[in-house]
Amino acid sequence: MSAAPTEIKGIAMTLEQQLRGWRLTTAEILYHMPDHPRLLQSYVWQDLDQSPDFPVLQRFLGFWERRLDGRLHSVRVCSARVVTPSEVRMVALVGVLH
Repeated sequence: MSAAPTEIKGIAMTLEQQLRGWRLTTAEILYHMPDHPRLLQSYVWQDLDQSPDFPVLQRFLGFWERRLDGRLHSVRVCSARVVTPSEVRMVALVGVLH
């Protein structure tokens, strides 16, 4: 079964972003539960983002503060490159053996 054109475009964009330095970013967000403010709840967020400013994470946290009830306590971020340009090589020939 082959991927739909929109899925292929999304995969290509993701690969292009990774080659341009975007990193897989994971954030552990601790927030106060709205009904029980003394209790903390954990939420894990993950997406491709640009280090060190993390604009995608900043946008998400802005949305959180504007729209969600749980007040933020802390955010712990880690980031790693998934694909580097040296790991991608063009092939000169593709053949099929049967």
